[in-house]
Amino acid sequence: MGYDALTKKICLVRLSAIGDVTHAAAMVTRIRQTWPNAEITWVIGKIEYQLVRLIPNVRFVIFDKKEKKAAVKKLKAELGDESFDALLMMQVALRANLASRVINARRRIGFDWARSKELHWWFVNERVAASKHAHVLEGFMDFADKLGVPEAPLQWDIPLQPEATTWAAEQRQAWGRFVVISPAASKAERNWLAERYAQIADNLAERGLQVVLCGGPAPLDRQTGDAIKHHAQSELIDLIGQTSLHQMAALLGQAQMVIAPDTGPAHIAVSMSTPVVGLYAHSNPRRTGPYNNLNNVVSVYDDAIAQEKGQAWDQLRWGTRAKGKELMSLITVEQVWEKVAALL
Repeated sequence: MGYDALTKKICLVRLSAIGDVTHAAAMVTRIRQTWPNAEITWVIGKIEYQLVRLIPNVRFVIFDKKEKKAAVKKLKAELGDESFDALLMMQVALRANLASRVINARRRIGFDWARSKELHWWFVNERVAASKHAHVLEGFMDFADKLGVPEAPLQWDIPLQPEATTWAAEQRQAWGRFVVISPAASKAERNWLAERYAQIADNLAERGLQVVLCGGPAPLDRQTGDAIKHHAQSELIDLIGQTSLHQMAALLGQAQMVIAPDTGPAHIAVSMSTPVVGLYAHSNPRRTGPYNNLNNVVSVYDDAIAQEKGQAWDQLRWGTRAKGKELMSLITVEQVWEKVAALL
């Protein structure tokens, strides 16, 4: 089937979060590279837009979820008169599903039944192929498959501001070899212990590497960073809450490696081809781990979920999370250092 018989005008809905938007960027790159004449519109969150806003040949429509009904009205005003060949419903959250009603599309493609929730299936008329144990990034690629987009080498192609790239290079020149610790996930229970991060930082400093703390402006990021500095014997560079998303991405691209739990900067680092040591307890790294870096992951998820549910992870619904505020404490300094040392 030739391109003329396939989708030409595509809208995709993926509002959040930073890591998932990074995965989605790889799918968008695949469409752009193999169907260069396709018209792509991406409905995206306000913060997440700041990361991908320079991707060429993509029109972005910002959906600020904090505006609630007003955001839907703005979306309707922006897209209500248009008709798309296909709408890619790449977010199952009810908010995104409800907002999608104002988008006119002949084909409304959503996730398969197993990956659907929050009434997702009510808002679609086609579904991607079922995939039993797919990584989130691979799940997004299922949408390109459904459209008939030819396969292409995996690339992210997230352009950054030249000023951000220059700034990061200057930091690298000033610091020498450095490792980034991005310690804070969205919830405190998914964070590793501050004193153990500090031990890893001190081990790195003993080997002549500068350690840089990165993160967003949220209070949890700040509290976590302060706790690490309190326990560390070495001097850490603290950039938590002080960088734009492009500066952070450029800095991650200059680092020797990144150490992080399941959080956005870990996935940004992967897109910048920087090795990532991921720390996992609550979610299955096979699904949400740093792509192409799963061999570097330290995970206690398998044991935690088996103990909680009485079944192995592959016998449970894909994406089942383990619960418990102390699970991350099961990850030892020795386990993490083994992965770090191997990369060094």
